[in-house]
Amino acid sequence: MRLESLKPATGSTKNRKRIARGQGSGKGGTATRGHKGAQSRSGYSRKIGFEGGQMPLQRRVPKFGFKNNNKVVMKPINLDDLQKLSDEKRLTEITPEVLRENGMAGKGDTIKVLGRGELKAKLTVKAHKFSKTAQEAIEKAGGSASVEE
Repeated sequence: MRLESLKPATGSTKNRKRIARGQGSGKGGTATRGHKGAQSRSGYSRKIGFEGGQMPLQRRVPKFGFKNNNKVVMKPINLDDLQKLSDEKRLTEITPEVLRENGMAGKGDTIKVLGRGELKAKLTVKAHKFSKTAQEAIEKAGGSASVEE
């Protein structure tokens, strides 16, 4: 082994052109960025949806309708769901916490009990809202319906 026969290990060096290292490198001056304009300058970042000055899609597409920001979305729970839950879990009192534990409602859901189905069990139901038919059916079965804030 002699000094002139030394060379880097295979795969240890990259054969790429180093840009912005002076005119002698062949990629100095504009450093492959072209002349002037936003893309040639440091710190430039293109806006999301930018289409080279063409009117962007989100501005071309017509907007219509009305979106109510104050709308309260309720999670509907029907009487047949309550009957099924009371049969399976042997419950007499149903609250929003019980419904959350059994996967029938989410953490921040506003629960409204609706009147679909039949209720045979005597239940104490606590929810955020009740429909008239649901409240009547619960009371007819001997239970009570109370609004929980």
